[in-house]
Order: sequence, then structure tokens, then C-alpha cells
Amino acid sequence: MKIREDYICPIEVVTDMLRGKWKTIILWRLRLGPTSLSQLHRDIENVSEKMLLQQLAELIECGFVAKTEFQGYPLKVTYSLSDELGMELLKALTILQEIGSTLTGNKGCER
Repeated sequence: MKIREDYICPIEVVTDMLRGKWKTIILWRLRLGPTSLSQLHRDIENVSEKMLLQQLAELIECGFVAKTEFQGYPLKVTYSLSDELGMELLKALTILQEIGSTLTGNKGCER
């Protein structure tokens, strides 16, 4: 993901970082705690594994998601919200979830 140098407003930076159909859904799921790629793929309906990996890589690059690799066999990898930016962004996502629920009357998206 390429970050420009000519942003007019700081919000532009964040919206560029979150651009993509699945990024906010991935982040919302990760609020529940660390998870494996396979569980994340099962939890997010209709996302391809390729797209999930691409979006995760961009979120890691931006500092919103942390990837932890454990030693041993079989290889175990988990994804979680980063302690700093990811947890801070969760506050904004919670507000967006509340607004969406108010607008639609739908309390869904619990995963």
C-alpha cells in the first residue's frame, strides 16, 4: 500500500489505509482476540483467502494488525489488533458500528 505525501487532512491518511471492502470487517472481527487465518476466513463470509491475506498484509503494514508466528510444528500464526494503533482504531469502529445499527435497526455483525 502506498501512502501519498500530499494529504490535505489527516483523515485522508486513515481512509486510504482502511480502503478496501474487507479491512474494517477484519478489524471488527479481531476485536474478539487473536485468531488464525483459517478461523478468520470462516468467520468472514464471502471473502476469498487471497483477498483476506492481501488485506491482512496491508493492515499489518499500516500498523493496525499484529502477526505472531509461533515456533514448532505445525506452524502456528495468529493475527490480532496491534496494541497501539489497532486498539485505538477500535474506538472509532465501535462508534461506526453503533451508527450503522441505528441507521439500519440491525444489531448484527457480532463476529
